[in-house]
Amino acid sequence: MRLSARVDYALRAAAELAATASGPGRGRPVTADQIARAQEIPPKFLESILLQLRRGGIVHAQRGPEGGYWLARPAEEISLAEVIRVIDGPLAHVRGQRPEQLGYHGPARALQEVWIALRASEREILELVTVADVAAGTLPARVTELAADPRAWI
Repeated sequence: MRLSARVDYALRAAAELAATASGPGRGRPVTADQIARAQEIPPKFLESILLQLRRGGIVHAQRGPEGGYWLARPAEEISLAEVIRVIDGPLAHVRGQRPEQLGYHGPARALQEVWIALRASEREILELVTVADVAAGTLPARVTELAADPRAWI
């Protein structure tokens, strides 16, 4: 699986907003500049990502001196898969197409099932983990179990 910088930054921004929502200054919008500094994200790049997240219903925004961003729903209700789909579209593509739209022939026919199973596996993890899980550093047991396998790191 390959994640774009946009997705990485969007997930980091969402986690930052989740942590802020449950922290001491909760309830107050967070500026893009605060998020950019905290997560070391280029500010201009972050602005366009936050706009996408707003259009996708992940964050709300308010302009003005008291303005900023906050999560549109509780962080427990926002999966990583949802953020990824808002930023990059569907989870798994092969040459820009959904696996079920591909036509394989002969000995390669089984590849379609492999790509569909891969997408299902990605979806299982990315829909299981929420922005709240990431912000709190308390991942679901299944994720922790998979990450604990030394083979996962190579």
